[in-house]
Amino acid sequence: MALIVQKYGGTSVGSPDRIKNLARRVARFKALGHQVVVVVSAMSGETNRLIGLAREIMQEPDPRELDVMVATGEQVTIGLTAMALMELGLKAKSYTGSQVRIVTDDAHTKARIMYIDEERIRKDLNDGYVVVVAGFQGVDEKGNITTLGRGGSDTTGVALATALKADECQIYTDVDGVYTTDPRLVPEARRLKSITFEEMLELASQGSKVLQIRSVEFAGKYKVKLRVLSSFEEDGEGTLITFEDPENKDSNMEQPIISGIAFNRDEAKIMVLGVPDKPGIAYQILGPIADAKIDVDMIIQNMGADGTTDFTFTVHKNEMFKALGILNQVQAHIGAREVRGDDKIAKVSVVGVGMRSHVGIASQMFRTLAEEGINIQMISTSEIKIAVVIDEKYMELAVRVLHKAFELEEA
Repeated sequence: MALIVQKYGGTSVGSPDRIKNLARRVARFKALGHQVVVVVSAMSGETNRLIGLAREIMQEPDPRELDVMVATGEQVTIGLTAMALMELGLKAKSYTGSQVRIVTDDAHTKARIMYIDEERIRKDLNDGYVVVVAGFQGVDEKGNITTLGRGGSDTTGVALATALKADECQIYTDVDGVYTTDPRLVPEARRLKSITFEEMLELASQGSKVLQIRSVEFAGKYKVKLRVLSSFEEDGEGTLITFEDPENKDSNMEQPIISGIAFNRDEAKIMVLGVPDKPGIAYQILGPIADAKIDVDMIIQNMGADGTTDFTFTVHKNEMFKALGILNQVQAHIGAREVRGDDKIAKVSVVGVGMRSHVGIASQMFRTLAEEGINIQMISTSEIKIAVVIDEKYMELAVRVLHKAFELEEA
């Protein structure tokens, strides 16, 4: 008997029929003697609908009240899922994040989980219940409802698997695993049987929408066995996210140099031009940005010849105007000549642990883009990743030609 946490996304619970299919799948696992915790998202499109309603009332909704409102989406789904399980003769009980006591910090709309009180869930599991938990949400220490940000149900699933010491965390979604890139963009993309946590973390951070980055961080940190599966297929092995064994020298003999290509069109570029080239200027620019809890991704500082420098960084597209507003307020103080924003960019990244032992990956990537006339605006690298910022209109072309150049198409 195993303890399994299964997470189902919005498309997997998008209608009563799909919720009934979910219940039948869970029933099969219970019939094998397993204990099952089910984590569900809101029904497909529901969170966007709720946010739209809020914006009809308030152009910039109050974060606390927005969390109170959007958390209701998952509350509907857990009730329906528990009912579907009961209809099949199973004992089932649903809980919101606050009822479980998934305790988070107080950063509304993008809270982070601090700890989980799993005692109630354990008791229910031992009493033979299937426990259904609302993903995406929690409660801060003052009792305020919080949400974890887009894709937060993945994080809920992995965090519960961690707290319960589950044997496996299964992420059910509308795709049957992790692909070399998005097959909707590149039909030749192929499903990976396995991928390392390092690679999955890079792919998630660079824009891959299969898993939320924090869920991968959780799984990697606490060694949670993670598998991505399709909720629309009865069978299938999906993609296993594994731990690379540094002691096994033969483990990477068949490892491809590049495992996948990620892309992200949700970023914007901020340029702070003509600032004094002196110590502390980077902090004077990014300090106020950090104080506003705006996440910064890529950063480039160009040296100038006249005692000034240009400082460029990227943020989420939704936070560009907020960042520009902050920098316009401090522009005179930092001595900047001009502050600009550009939200017509995209980031494309190649990822693979094989980079560690192969040279020339960057030159091949840059040559491939140059042959298509695609200009590179920014570059960022890590041990297993190369990311570039390009004009948004070239993003799809860049992904296709790089996928072919690194021979990632279906064999």
